[in-house]
Amino acid sequence: MLKKYFVRKLTEKDVNLVLSLQQQHPTYYKYCPPEPSIEGVLQQMKALPPKKEIKDKYFIGFFEKDKLVAIMDMIVEYPNKETIFIGLFMVNKEYAGQGIGKEIIEYCVLKFKQKGFSFVRLGYMKNNLQSEAFWRKCQFENVGIETNNNQGTVVVLERKL
Repeated sequence: MLKKYFVRKLTEKDVNLVLSLQQQHPTYYKYCPPEPSIEGVLQQMKALPPKKEIKDKYFIGFFEKDKLVAIMDMIVEYPNKETIFIGLFMVNKEYAGQGIGKEIIEYCVLKFKQKGFSFVRLGYMKNNLQSEAFWRKCQFENVGIETNNNQGTVVVLERKL
């Protein structure tokens, strides 16, 4: 599974690759502003929820040769020790509609379970039907939590492993 992709942690050297991928997703940024920028990518690479440390954060890229196929931002043991939180997941538009996003999520879910986690949690911006449909297709379910952030209402989804 995913043998064709190389996975590695993204660094400041990758900021332009990440920015280019993010700029392909205007629908996402319609619901979750601001528009992508170099400063925004650099902030995402370091952003942490309360009581978490940088060692708990993984901002990773999935590559096919030198081509960035997808990005994922995740925090381990958040909001509790049994859970991994996905803060961002995006697929390069060139690979969209081919099932690659779902394939990557299924691969990650398997790895999370092998590492001993019981849940994967994430949030999507309410009314972003594209995001909601993708995550539901990946077997994530609404846990009944909605919270407001600076951009709007976040709906929390979770998948039991």
